[in-house]
Amino acid sequence: MTRRTGAGSGTDAAGGDRPEPHPLADPYPIAPRRVAFDWGTTPLHWIPGEPTATHVINVLHLLLPAGERWFVKVLREGLPLVTDPELRKDVEGFMGQEATHSVQHAYVLDHLAEQRLPTDGFTTYVDLLFDRLLGETPPFGAPVTAQEWLRFRLSVVAAVEQFTAVLGDWVLRAEGLDRAGADGVMLDLLRWHGAEEVEHRSVAFDLYQHCGGSGLPRYARRIEGMVVVAPVLAWLWMWGAAYLMRNDPELAGRARYSLRAHNRAVARGLLPPWRELGTAIPRYFRRSYHPSQEGSLRRAVEYLAASPAARAAAGAVGRAAMS
Repeated sequence: MTRRTGAGSGTDAAGGDRPEPHPLADPYPIAPRRVAFDWGTTPLHWIPGEPTATHVINVLHLLLPAGERWFVKVLREGLPLVTDPELRKDVEGFMGQEATHSVQHAYVLDHLAEQRLPTDGFTTYVDLLFDRLLGETPPFGAPVTAQEWLRFRLSVVAAVEQFTAVLGDWVLRAEGLDRAGADGVMLDLLRWHGAEEVEHRSVAFDLYQHCGGSGLPRYARRIEGMVVVAPVLAWLWMWGAAYLMRNDPELAGRARYSLRAHNRAVARGLLPPWRELGTAIPRYFRRSYHPSQEGSLRRAVEYLAASPAARAAAGAVGRAAMS
């Protein structure tokens, strides 16, 4: 069962302060759902008449296959340091969910390739970022101990998860996508994924707090993680959207990514507001901050109970258990 934790006192066996139970949420189980999606009828511009909004969201498919594989690798490195059995269960469930997300978004890359939209020119650099620059050893022979390098990478995962929780809650509320006639299969993928991001929004943060040392250094490293993540993520997102627009075979060079088109999509409720993303950063900087304050777990659970893919996965599990 998931421990919803906040800043508190006490010392764990890994040498850090163990947070006390957080009062804002009840325990909730974290477990992967073995979903599947049929992309046979999903058009390239799955938000009709909105290539910019379509491709800004499609950047997720470029980043997440490699990114979430990397999350799993980093958490697997941290798992031996976890002395709390409930946190260990959460981390294992988180790893299972992230591995499933990586696989499902990789299938979307295959679908884009079938529609003559190449992605290798971008994903090659994403792979380089995670495998080389953020791999098991510090890049360029940097004089950083293995313990500190792991703690830094855990802080990066926690910072990224701040944004995925915000995005996950947004897409669950994004009625503009329904009004625009967005493809139902893609919406289900995004909302299933978003709901699971809200489900496990605290796990990476709790693991960092557990393994990240104590006192001011632990807090400073958490801030460092966000200071690195926020600008890099913004840069990757704009670069990725520009790449997809430039290589879109249906546009044939007639349109490019622009902030004006992006902002029009935001105004229509097709993309998250800049303010919603930006204010997630100062919240995270608060010393007392905890991710259980992000989004609505109730809304996430309600969507997962209705999601066609999640319901089909639950049914398959039930049938297997009865056979």
